[in-house]
Amino acid sequence: MALTATLYTFPIQLADMDRQVYADFELRVAQQPSETAEFMLLRVLAYCLEYTEGIVLTEGVAAVDEPAVLVRDLTGRVTAWIEVGAPDAARVHRGSKLAGRAAVYTHRDPQQLLAQYAGQKIHRAAEIPVHAFGREFLGEAARRLQRRSRLAVSRTEGQLYLDIDGHNLSATITQQPAG
Repeated sequence: MALTATLYTFPIQLADMDRQVYADFELRVAQQPSETAEFMLLRVLAYCLEYTEGIVLTEGVAAVDEPAVLVRDLTGRVTAWIEVGAPDAARVHRGSKLAGRAAVYTHRDPQQLLAQYAGQKIHRAAEIPVHAFGREFLGEAARRLQRRSRLAVSRTEGQLYLDIDGHNLSATITQQPAG
């Protein structure tokens, strides 16, 4: 018997001062059986930090031909390809060619990921930001998640503040180009 996804519902209050984006919305997320809570939370944070009109959260690890987060314009054209975790260079290359913009959010050591990309063909690699959060931050935040948790996500000057049901956490977001 196949395992099914676990559904999470997150009412989110977003205040991204770095991009001047402020919104309140509810996000329903399916955590796949093979997906860790940290990876699912990374998808949610990438969605929040990339939030714009036309953004969608895909099926995560179950989405074979799509990134974790996708942005489409009104015509359906892909305008942003947002990967999470440690995507391989070929996947980032494909996304960069397909979309007007690409980005990677990782909870892994960004230096190891960048070393993996070194010498690989990645379209416009110097324009693709690799954003990293501390693994400890994501682990602690993921342990606090309930199937219905209220989140407040704030970013200012590269610092991420996350409130999960009244528990406050923070992390520095580092950013480096993929190539």
